[in-house]
Amino acid sequence: MTKVFASPAEFAAAAGTHVGVSEWVAIEQDRIDLFADATGDHQWIHVDPERAADGPFGATIAHGYLTLSLIPMLTQSVYRVEGVKMGVNYGLNKVRFMNPVRTGSKVRASVDVVSAEVVPGGGHPVVNKVTIEIEGSEKPAAVAETVVRIYG
Repeated sequence: MTKVFASPAEFAAAAGTHVGVSEWVAIEQDRIDLFADATGDHQWIHVDPERAADGPFGATIAHGYLTLSLIPMLTQSVYRVEGVKMGVNYGLNKVRFMNPVRTGSKVRASVDVVSAEVVPGGGHPVVNKVTIEIEGSEKPAAVAETVVRIYG
């Protein structure tokens, strides 16, 4: 369920809290193949199911950057801030890829608000800790500290 904040100020007050988790999203081979085509990264561990079956992960795996690229989609279902016209990715403070995402796995985002500020004139900086969980696994796929600016 999407958490709705009435304003950037209400969202800023949520700093230091866990906001919620997204729905599970399946990572299928077609998504991995499309990402490989978009980025030019056709390494066999991602795109060759037969060879990957005998490889170190026992199946093809999602690119780490594919997992990272899912964050905007996943987090938009976790929370929304009213009165915001747009948000732009500003960067990442830290990213760690901790566990491969095998084809056919499901992932979701768990979001903690690290910091959020209200800045006169807009461009409110937000830092979230986003943990990409893999269904059935204790160890997450990735943990990223994202930096976004939201504009009202």
